[in-house]
Amino acid sequence: MLVFVSFIFTLCSFDNYSANMMLDGNPVTLGLWDTAGQEDYDRLRPLAYPEADVFLICFSLVIPSSFQNVRAKWYNEVRHHCGNVPLILVGTMMDLRDDEDMMKKLKKKKLSPITCNQGSLMAKEIGQLWIHR
Repeated sequence: MLVFVSFIFTLCSFDNYSANMMLDGNPVTLGLWDTAGQEDYDRLRPLAYPEADVFLICFSLVIPSSFQNVRAKWYNEVRHHCGNVPLILVGTMMDLRDDEDMMKKLKKKKLSPITCNQGSLMAKEIGQLWIHR
């Protein structure tokens, strides 16, 4: 069982993870850099970008402002620093799109979850792949 506790903690600027795998019969090391999105890290974050082969731009399907930031912040930042490196748009927290409590919270704020169609349209607008699961 998981227990969630509220506490104050200091965010780090980024975490990185790696895994060894086979791709087309060849060994490959997959590296994932999870960077902080806060404005405080705007100058540090691009240090993680050199030699990136692909970017995953993630947003919450139940936090509309994170979806708006795809276009307002993330797409422009990646393009500025990395030119035409491929992007994959990833909608997260899909399980909460149908959660009754989450729907009530969003409705109170006159908001609604991001739909599959909205994600597809955003991906089309920025010319990238869209994944939602």
